[in-house]
Amino acid sequence: PDVAGSVVLPALEGHRPLLLEVQALVVRSSTLHPRRSPQGLDGRRLALLLAVLERRAGIDPGALDVYATVVGGAQATEPAADLPLALAVVSAVVGRPLGSDTVALGEVGLGGELRQVIGTGRRLMEAARLGFRRAVVPASTPDPPDGIELVRAATLVEAVAAVGLLPAGQASRDR
Repeated sequence: PDVAGSVVLPALEGHRPLLLEVQALVVRSSTLHPRRSPQGLDGRRLALLLAVLERRAGIDPGALDVYATVVGGAQATEPAADLPLALAVVSAVVGRPLGSDTVALGEVGLGGELRQVIGTGRRLMEAARLGFRRAVVPASTPDPPDGIELVRAATLVEAVAAVGLLPAGQASRDR
């Protein structure tokens, strides 16, 4: 079901595509130093993505504990997990789900730009085969396989706005 804070990542395990659910939960922190608790994800990448979200998208996780996990105990430490993790955090902050028919993949740079990852075509083909109908991807992504619509975005802010997690006015702010 559609749940805020949940995004599916088409990952690559060797050469085989594997769909993983990335989840984020945010709560008001009861301590002076909010927790950042990743499981199956790179903690440094989580910290980087939270900084990019604050600076580039106006999402301030500063006073929030952030818990992030890959369901089932899997590991998702590749750069393709950046965009799904960032979208999961924003979804959890605003309390709106992304949609159960949507996957996301892409690397996020410090400037908030989205970069393509290795094996995108294979990943999207597997997502379409399993019934996903929409993929949030970097703008430079090649044409998709049949059965899946691409939501292309050049930046993290564009991606967040394109899936309806930020109001258009907030998305247009240049930070």
